[in-house]
Formats: sequence, C-alpha cells, structure tokens
Amino acid sequence: MTAAHSQVTAPVNGNDDIDSMETREWLDALEAVIEAEGIERAHYIIERLVDKARRSGANLPYKANTAYINTIPVHKQARHPGDGEVEQRLRSWIRWNAMAMVVQANKISSEYGGHIASFASSATLYEVGFNHFFHAPCPDHGGDLVFFQGHSSPGIYARAFLEGRLNEEHLSRFRREVGGGGLSSYPHPWLMPDFWQFPTVSMGLGPIMAIYQARFMKYLQDRGILETAGRKVWAFMGDGEMDEPESLGAISLAGREKLDNLIFVINCNLQRLDGPVRGDGKIIQELEAEFRGAGWNVIKVIWGSHWDPLLARDKDGFLQKRMEEAVDGEYQACKAKGGAYTREHFFGKYPELLEMVAHMSNDDIYRLDRGGHDPHKIYAAYHAAVHHTGQPTVILAKTVKGYGMGSAGEGLMTTHQQKKMDEAALKAFRDRFDVPIPDDKIAETPFFRPPEDSPEIQYLHEHRRALGGYLPSRRRDAPLLQVPDLSVFDALLKASDREMSTTMAFVRILTGLLRDKKIGKYLVPIVADEARTFGMDGLFRQYAIYSSVGQLYTPEDADQIMYYREEKTGQLLQEGICEAGAMSSWIAAGTAYSNHNVQMIPFYIFYSMFGYQRVGDLMWAAGDMQARGFLMGGTAGRTTLAGEGLQHQDGQSHMAMSFIPNCVAYDPAFAYELAVIVQDGLRRMYQEGENIFYYITVMNENHAHPEMPAGSAEGVLRGLYKLADHDHGANAALQLIGSGAILRECIAAAELLSTDHGIKVNVWSATSFSELHRDGVEQERWNLLHPDEQRRSSYVETCFASEKGPVVAATDYIRAVADQIRPYLNKPYTVLGTDGYGRSDRRLELRKFFEVDRYFIAITALKALADQGDIPVSKVKESMARYGISSDKPNPLTA
Repeated sequence: MTAAHSQVTAPVNGNDDIDSMETREWLDALEAVIEAEGIERAHYIIERLVDKARRSGANLPYKANTAYINTIPVHKQARHPGDGEVEQRLRSWIRWNAMAMVVQANKISSEYGGHIASFASSATLYEVGFNHFFHAPCPDHGGDLVFFQGHSSPGIYARAFLEGRLNEEHLSRFRREVGGGGLSSYPHPWLMPDFWQFPTVSMGLGPIMAIYQARFMKYLQDRGILETAGRKVWAFMGDGEMDEPESLGAISLAGREKLDNLIFVINCNLQRLDGPVRGDGKIIQELEAEFRGAGWNVIKVIWGSHWDPLLARDKDGFLQKRMEEAVDGEYQACKAKGGAYTREHFFGKYPELLEMVAHMSNDDIYRLDRGGHDPHKIYAAYHAAVHHTGQPTVILAKTVKGYGMGSAGEGLMTTHQQKKMDEAALKAFRDRFDVPIPDDKIAETPFFRPPEDSPEIQYLHEHRRALGGYLPSRRRDAPLLQVPDLSVFDALLKASDREMSTTMAFVRILTGLLRDKKIGKYLVPIVADEARTFGMDGLFRQYAIYSSVGQLYTPEDADQIMYYREEKTGQLLQEGICEAGAMSSWIAAGTAYSNHNVQMIPFYIFYSMFGYQRVGDLMWAAGDMQARGFLMGGTAGRTTLAGEGLQHQDGQSHMAMSFIPNCVAYDPAFAYELAVIVQDGLRRMYQEGENIFYYITVMNENHAHPEMPAGSAEGVLRGLYKLADHDHGANAALQLIGSGAILRECIAAAELLSTDHGIKVNVWSATSFSELHRDGVEQERWNLLHPDEQRRSSYVETCFASEKGPVVAATDYIRAVADQIRPYLNKPYTVLGTDGYGRSDRRLELRKFFEVDRYFIAITALKALADQGDIPVSKVKESMARYGISSDKPNPLTA
C-alpha cells in the first residue's frame, strides 16, 4: 500500500465520529476510486464535494496542510538517472574535505571559526543539484542563478576542489584572506569576484533577492531584451532563517506573479544556530501552510527510502498518526540519542508500532533516514520542481543538523558552533563515509582528492559539462555601453526659466535618457510607491508600468493624460509599499551585467529617510555583489519635507551611505550639478565598467537654478567648488560651504554678511562631503607610507590654500556629515547641521529651529571672525538681536 493510500485509512477518533460505519463506507468508496482511477481522480471528486458543501452553506475552513509524509508517493518518483555508488563516494569526499577545511583552520587558531554542521545537513541537497540540475551559462543556456546558503560555503569550496578549480593551498587558507589566495568565510563576490554570484550569509536576504531575481528574468523576457526561458533561480536556505521577515515577506509576490522559474529549497534540520526552530511544533507543516497559502507549489521531502516499507505496512495508520503527533523537539532528540531511544520514545507510544519494528535492530532504526539525505527522494523533488509550471516551488527537505558528525555534533544543540573534532570523532566520520584516509594520517585531517583519471572525477566533470560548465562562477565581461555626453542635458546646464525641485530635474534627466536610442531600453526606473509624489506619473503613459499579465482592467483615470498604464512590456517597476522589494529589484537590475551578460541601468527613487535605515543590509549586500546603478534619495534633508515630520525627515542618510566602500554619494543643490553627476556616473559604471553605485539625494523644494559656472564640472564631481556668481572678492575674509537644501541659505547668508556688515564672503558648494573625506584619507595614507617624498595635499586643502578667514559649513544633515573634512582644513572650522529628531512645520520654521537658516549661518560666521579677533564680540550680540536669535533658544538635539 502506498503512503498516499494509507493516508485515507488513518484511525478515526471515535470520540468525534457519531457514525463510524458511515465514515468507513465513505473512506472505502474513496479508497476504491484511488485504486481504480488514481489519486488525481480522487482529488477532483474531493474538491467537487468541498465546493458543493460550501455552496450549500457549510462552513469549511481552508486547511493548508497535507499529511506529514512525502508529497510525492513512491510510485510517482522520477527515477534517479545517476550512478548512485559513484555519487555517494563523491558526496562523502566532499563532506570530508568541507569538514577538514574548518578543522585545519581551527588547529592554527580558534579565531578562524567556521561551520561544519550546516553543510553536513545539506550535502545531498546540493550534490543532486550539481550533478543533475544546476545549469551553468553556455552558448545554448543562459545559466541558472543559485543562492547558496552562507554557512554551507565549505562544502561548495570542497566540490570546487574536486573539480580542480581550487587547490589544497586555497583550502588550507580558508578564512585566511589577508595576503591573498584565501577563501572568504561565506559567499562574498567582492572578495571572490570570479566565484560567488550572491552574498547570502546575512540571513533572509537570499530568499527575497531570489524572488526578485526570478521576477526580473521574466521582466527581461517580456521586454524582449533577453531570452530567459528555461532558466531557474535556486535559493537554498535554512528553516530557522525563515523567521527573518525578508525570508517570507515577498513570497506572495512570487505566487501572484506565477514565478515558475523560482525554486526554494529549505533545509529543515529543525535547528537554528543554538536550538530548535519549532521544538514545540512542526516547522515543515508551518512553512507548508505559509507557502501554499501564498500560491506556491509545495513539495515535502520528509522521509527517506528506508521508511517506505514501514509506511507501506501501515494499514491502520498508526505510523502516520505518530508522525503527526511528534513535535520537532522529539525528532531532534531521536537523532541525537540513537536507535534505542527512538524505539522507546517514538515507536514505543503504540504497541502496533513496536511490533512493526520488532524485526529491526537499534542500528536499523537509527538508519531510518530523513528525506533530505536521500538522493532518490531529492532527485524526484527537483525533477518535479523544474517541470512544474504556473507556480513557484518550495521544497521542504527534512534533514539532521551535523549529519555524519556522530557524538561530535549530530543533532546536538551545540552543533552549529562545532569547529573541532578529536581523533576518535574523525575516525568515526571517516568510517561512516568510507573516506580512504589511513589511521596514521587521521590526526592531520588531510584533504582527499583521487587522481584526475579516476572514475569519480571523470563522472563529476562529465555531469558538469552536460550542464554547461562549473558553478558557482561569476561573469564580468558584459558588453559595455556608449553613454551620451553631457550635452544631452544641455537644458539643465542653463539658468532655469521657472522654479523647480531637483527631483523634477531628475525626472527630466530620466526622461531624456529613456528617449536615448542607444541606452534608453536598458534603463529600469524603479519606485516603491508614491511615483506621483516624485513627479514620475508622466512616465506611466509613455513607458508603462511592468505587469506580467498586462492591464486586466480599465483604470479610473483612463481619460486623463497621465493615466495609470500597465503593460506586459512596461519599463517601470512599481513595487508597492515595499522598500526591500524595490531594493531587491534594483539589485537584480544592477547585477544583470554579471547574471545575464547585459548592462541594465536601474534608477530607484525612494524616501531617503526610509532608504538605508530600512534596507541598509540589502544596500551593503549590493556593494558586496558589485551592483551598478543609481539610488535616488528623494525628499532629502531634515527641513525640506516640511509637514511630514519626525519619521520622514532625513538628516543622516549621507552619513550611513558613506559607510559602503563602493557607494559614491552626492547631495546636489542645482540641476546642473545633478546632470554632471548622473552623466559621469553613467560613464564610470556603464562605459568604463567600474564596480560602483551612486546614492544621490534630490529635494522637493522648488527654486530657481543658475547656469553652470564655467570650469565647475571637475569640482562638482570631486565634491567641492567655488560658486563664481557669489564670489565677493579674492580677498574675502570668510568661507561659507553649503550643500543641497542649505546651499541657498548660505548664499543668502553671504548677502546678509556683505550688505549688513561689509564682510567679503566666498560661497562654496559641497556636492559630496564623503568623496572629499575619502580623498583626504587617501592622501593622508600616501603621506604616511611615503615619508621621504614630497607631501601630497588633499583636494580640500588645495581648494582653501589661498583663501583667507575661517570656514563655516551648513547642511541639512547631522553635523557629522560636514565634519568629515575637518582633518583636512588648516583653518578654524565650524559646522552647522540638523542633529535631532525631525518635526512638522514650514521650511522657514524648521531651518530656524535646527539653526541652519541664513540668520544662524550669518551669526555663526560672525562668531568665527570674532574668535580670531577680526571683529568685536559685541557685533555678534547685536546681530543676534537684529536677527531675532535668543541665547535661551532650545537645543534642537534634545528638544
């Protein structure tokens, strides 16, 4: 009898059944249908009965769970086509080498750390994929994308060692990267740019990035940019990882979009990093309900082949009943404590089960394997997944954490932290997996690789050649683009004939690029929501919002010029209120050069306050995987968004973005600055192929924009230049630096100082304090390491070398942003900023409150002059009274 057959004959609870005879008749009828016409027919009849009952008024709640057995019954398993013995040996050697890497490293120093147990539990999951399913890029296949679970990296390195892509020296330098030649702790494309595709060890990021990568592949296909049919996105993760909000937060999108190119493989070893995942419940059943409810195809791989005979004999359903009753904490204890314990505590609950296993020894019971360690069960699940259409698939594979580690860590609470194994444990591991290491070498934990001409190595190469080559691997040779020169933005380089915000200037830039015949089709405009807030609604009609099904309704505003238009070939990605999803789409587009060999140019605009703070982990990951593109921090600055208040006003994003080494951040004030920055970013990333990305803040405050001063482009890009239009003389006694929203306040302060006090002032526009800081650090380091050579000056020093007077800087961000250049100024330097929480009011009042308006800038400048004796202190007090600034004014940092 099959497992599916035995499911319908499970024992009925007599306390709930008012007519057991009638119940038996219904069950017998169903059993007869299954035997005569098959499961599909039975399923159809059951669905019709449920539908009829509901239409007749019966309240039948949806049940998202199936029985706690394998989804695919034995008779429907696709046959494993490989040589099981050869694959078993390969798997065993990979297990050994993965373990040896960590053990060897920790013999040198326990500081290296590492993990053995995670890969030990998932080796079969990976190896079946490597041998039979994971496609590498080749002329007739674009290649699959595989998100490897971060803690399993030793196993991936161990396979690459057998393939000959890594050598013993590489493996012996696991986590020893300083000096070169080492292997990174986890998947890090930045550190191993030809090997890893995606950084995944920050748990939860792999799942959400995989979903949006799969959707982006559909986007590329639907827009006619790239043929992606037949390619899959595989994402491997742990059951404990699913507690991260990002892990499950976007699964409804995958179901809604019918992403049948997406396969999740969740390694359900029932343990987090330091304890059970659902000790009092069943994580597989919980996840099944989550995914099934979100529209996924769910395949459970719970029991290995050794259970099949027992399930076939389970005519009265007691085994399935016990499987349902036992919670995950019990299953973990059974694996940790062995066959005798399992006999007593699992099978011993019912006499019928004890009788069922009476012929089995305790070792036999211990060898009752979980499905995630059975290559035949895994192959059948993968085969079903890759052939399933219309839905994404999740495979819930039950495994044992630390599988094969025996008393050193198999199923133990402490197994995740296990980094060393004594000689007895090593021998037991060797014997269990039959690795040919002699006793006199066992203490050395040597790596093992058979000769290149061995049947096993030839088998390994043969199967990888059939699948297009070797994985993981990362491409870096996508064709570069010819980007337009600065003249394409000529209108923005001239003085504006009307007031506008830099956000609207950005939309003009974006519209012009979309129209460009060479690069326009490669642009990917992205918005989480509020596209109308950013003035992007004009793009709806022209370029349409991408929808995998087109537009199945007539929009309410169809009679308007800028109506909400969705198309299957749409270019805009409108991601709804989901910054993490929009960021994942940006990553998918920004890494298309590597994953799809085509350069895509993403522009993602968002509320800058919710930028790094909400999805900073994804932005750091984007830097790791060398994404290219533009992040546009909209409504930037603490005082520009006015009435929106505390949680919307951004005063720190530039500080946060400066932490990402390959992020180039700018805060432009004028349209021409923005145009220069975007054009140069296009050149650097897409014409020169630099692995950087841009963060550019834009504002919603309308104002006039001057003409671009001659010769200012270099300063705009380097981060600082003098505004010639506001230069009150080469002998100016004061230097004012402004950026973004507060630059115009600096200009106004300069006029006050000139008109009211006769003080000559130079005004400087600082487009990027972080770029100025990086330049300063670079020159400082060069001087340190070249003490016998002529000292180099930072760009900031060069700018102010011939200028007189103190320097005052004011920004719409916390003081730390402008403070970054303090070490490179040999003049008195005072910084104003918007430290503290934001609040709602008019811009005028907010700038007064945060002490960054023109009047506060002016008295700060006067105080700086008084401090060095250029003017009397009394003049500062007089000016405070004149400008209405009280000495008792509340401190905005604590108010």
